[in-house]
Amino acid sequence: MPLLRSNAAMSKAATRLLKLLGHSDVATVNSSCGTEQEYFLIDAHFAHSRPDILLTGRTLFGRPAVKGQQFDDHYFGAIPERVQVFMQDVEERMYRLGIPAKTRHNEVAPGQFELAPFFEAANVASDHQQMTMTILKNTAKKHGFVCLSHEKPFAGINGSGKHVNWSVGNATQGNLLDPGDNPHTNLQFLLFCGAVIRGVHKYGPLLRAVVATASNDHRLGANEAPPAIISVYLGSQLEDVFEQIKQGEVKSSTHAGVMSLGVLTLPVFPRDPGDRNRTSPFAFTGNRFEFRAVGSNQSVSGPLVAMNTILTDSLTWMADELEAELAKGLTLEDAAFAVLKEVMTDHSAVVFGGNGYSEAWHKMAVEERGLLNLPTTADALPILKEKYIEELFEKTGVLSASELESRFDVYAEQYVQVIEMEAKLVISLAKTVIYPAAFRYLSELSTSISNLKQIGIAFEQESAETVAALTKRMMDAVSKLDSAIAKHDFATIEEQMQYCAKTLRPIMDQVREFADAIEGDVADDLWPLPKYQEMLFIK
Repeated sequence: MPLLRSNAAMSKAATRLLKLLGHSDVATVNSSCGTEQEYFLIDAHFAHSRPDILLTGRTLFGRPAVKGQQFDDHYFGAIPERVQVFMQDVEERMYRLGIPAKTRHNEVAPGQFELAPFFEAANVASDHQQMTMTILKNTAKKHGFVCLSHEKPFAGINGSGKHVNWSVGNATQGNLLDPGDNPHTNLQFLLFCGAVIRGVHKYGPLLRAVVATASNDHRLGANEAPPAIISVYLGSQLEDVFEQIKQGEVKSSTHAGVMSLGVLTLPVFPRDPGDRNRTSPFAFTGNRFEFRAVGSNQSVSGPLVAMNTILTDSLTWMADELEAELAKGLTLEDAAFAVLKEVMTDHSAVVFGGNGYSEAWHKMAVEERGLLNLPTTADALPILKEKYIEELFEKTGVLSASELESRFDVYAEQYVQVIEMEAKLVISLAKTVIYPAAFRYLSELSTSISNLKQIGIAFEQESAETVAALTKRMMDAVSKLDSAIAKHDFATIEEQMQYCAKTLRPIMDQVREFADAIEGDVADDLWPLPKYQEMLFIK
């Protein structure tokens, strides 16, 4: 319902602006969505031997394999035959339900893959996306796999996102985010793109909040995933055009030229002037924006509601400003560029084309540009309670104050429950699986050392001492975590979320650090959990 409301509100605001631009015949404007679904496949026998995967969707323990994704050989390699058969089965089931798939391929991490359907109307795409996730999981069982849609099921390698490619358009004016060959003269595109820039700058924290989950916190900011600071990447061509607008005079659009491969039998390809910045959370990619911070396990509905709503607000503001400028006697073109100049003067701080992972950007974004860095769900979700967010949804008719409040309550409760459940499972696995394995190893090692001494053979005890020390430190951390979970005297849910993020999560990481170190020393035949090298590479 909120998605349908947001689309209706956006259509009303877009129609008003299009009529100011001189269009008399304006069809209903719709948002469209094309979703890239990333996921991992592991053999079911391994998954069923991992209580952490079965209960949380990720590995709470696990030492990274010697070989990870550093060679990119999985990304650029052929799809494994067993996976290919699974993918074809998935696509057939999707077609039967009216969900046409366009893309299937390996992803960067070993054992990671991607599927993408065709672009559809946003509300249809949202429904189809939920169905696709169910099809992936159910079909995986048929083929002896378990499909993991958790954002970060394996430490040390890429996590999985659900990149939401979003655009707006209608039957009469077409794609309203298509720049054409000369974007500097495309007034319609510039206004709609400018509206997006303004919306992301004003409501960037909202975009961060709608992708905030306990699982997505593991992925945001990591390799091949966007940072938690929301910025807009335009590409060199559009960035230059909007910089000209900011300076007050638009003369031209830069052209990217051609790509010559040096082979006479191949044609010369035009180079994409936009390209993509893989470190940007919100990037313009030719004729749409790609919201890359959405987590692989999420519904796309929430992000689409947020994007439609902030665009509605900006289009309404633009129409008001454009009418005011036209009332002064300005031509349509002069009035439009006056509005666009105001947008870029006030909101260009959100436009960034550099490395979003760099420390320099994090410092510049916060200290110089005034952007918010909300690294955890505990930091991001309270944005939903801010007065300006409540006013945004109420004035656009998308969500009432009580509907918005209910979403905060549900999401906050889910976050706390996930962290507490994982913490309890960390304790259980450490006590009942990892500690006994380390004890058995030490017991066997002690017996072997004693037997060797009896026959006069000297033996280095360093390995036993290392494992014993690590085991003690792990169990000390487990006791600390056990005590930390027992705390329940929180004044607010916000305080409890911060406690989960700042206290429980770090102790869980400590337990894991010691357990993973123990895994590296204990004999392989005594280790009870399937290892990364088995789960990721055996297909």
